[in-house]
Amino acid sequence: MKNINKKLQILVLLPLLAMQLNCGSSKSITANSGKVESWVTTTDETSKLKKQTDLVFSSETNSNQTIEVNPAEKFQTIEGFGFSLTGGSAQAIKKLDKAKREALLQELFSRKDNAIGLSYLRISIGASDLNEKVFSYDDMPEGQTDMNLEHFNLGPDLNDVIPVLKEILAINPKIKIMGSPWSPPVWMKDNGSSKGGSLKPQYYGVYAQYFVKYIQAMKSHGIVIDAITPQNEPLHPGNNPSMLMLAEQQADFIGNHLGPAFAKAGIKTKIIVYDHNCNKPEYPLTILRDPKANPFVTGSAFHLYEGDISALTTVHNEFPNKDLYFTEQYTGSGTNFETDLKWSVKNVVIGSMRNWSKNALSWGLANDEFYKPFTPGGCSTCKGALMIDQNQNIKREVGYYIIGHASKFVPEGSVRIGSNIAANLYNVAFKTPSGQTVLIVENDGASAETFNIKYNQKQTTTTLNAGAVATFVW
Repeated sequence: MKNINKKLQILVLLPLLAMQLNCGSSKSITANSGKVESWVTTTDETSKLKKQTDLVFSSETNSNQTIEVNPAEKFQTIEGFGFSLTGGSAQAIKKLDKAKREALLQELFSRKDNAIGLSYLRISIGASDLNEKVFSYDDMPEGQTDMNLEHFNLGPDLNDVIPVLKEILAINPKIKIMGSPWSPPVWMKDNGSSKGGSLKPQYYGVYAQYFVKYIQAMKSHGIVIDAITPQNEPLHPGNNPSMLMLAEQQADFIGNHLGPAFAKAGIKTKIIVYDHNCNKPEYPLTILRDPKANPFVTGSAFHLYEGDISALTTVHNEFPNKDLYFTEQYTGSGTNFETDLKWSVKNVVIGSMRNWSKNALSWGLANDEFYKPFTPGGCSTCKGALMIDQNQNIKREVGYYIIGHASKFVPEGSVRIGSNIAANLYNVAFKTPSGQTVLIVENDGASAETFNIKYNQKQTTTTLNAGAVATFVW
């Protein structure tokens, strides 16, 4: 009997001991412990992703406006937050001394205390306009073609993008990578130029094999391409490189060529359509309505240089079984920290998440102090999340904080949960795989706002300055 009593005592004490251990751990804070951690970025830059004094949940009530977080209301599962690792970004990072580069990559891609835990990257298939020169993986002398892709090779990416990706994968082997082409090889195009033009129909099958070879070549370097889009910004043929690809053309290419080529080669890489602005939801809808293309398509991708972020929900409502992605938004040299912080957190992070996106990506990860490199005719005003100058000084620009407010706290596998918009307080909430609750809030008003965060019938009160962003974790 004594032994049985001792066993019963141990069984009773174990849960109590576990609760005490959890309450003492900053990484296991729960609403039951009453504590809420928070990190704030202000528009005057006096606080940049800076940890604040802990808040406390209580039963007290007041008349403040309230954001109520509802864990019973569940939406999409999150795949990640991040940037495009452009050729220029990789060059800038690779120029750093080994120790400085390793420290920076740990800060960007690990989940250590001082890191921001980036979990998703977009890369260009061939050159983007943020490379120092235009290239594809099968460039031929003028007038020549390569129908069997015998000259296919990863070219300049072997010198910068691939080595940097390998270092990133050593830190986060699970990082998601999406590939997007700005232009196919010019011999496949009807204008024979890297800028504009369209893919000739007789090369649809060859171009499908180009994607197959790309995915296989990257895999041979230990790099798994999780998803591709057939064309970056298919309705913007004025960039260098670029290509015009209408919705009907993309549907034909996917349904009759790319999808079957992937199936035949046993490639599981997701095909994501569109990859352009929110003003044309009819583009992805045209492809998703195509009976041949639809089975091969995982989802649609958007940018927000035009249109409204609600376009993602428009597509979701018609095709709720297809995923949504937000794949690019730049911050520019002509705007300031305050404007970019407010607008991008409100639209790119909170807006995309509240409209069913599974990721949120800003544009280039890094460049130099002159916004270089970029191609002739490429973007000369695109500001990277990092500015790395000739003396290896690293400046964390506004994009770092826009994405960091989400990536640091919302890992892959988190689920968006319910929360209400309270007046000017735009917000989005998540439940992480470890059971934490995360709430990101942007005060879009012109003055400081005092408000409540309510969860499981308890609440806490805090104040957020005009234009400021806060991430709360409990």
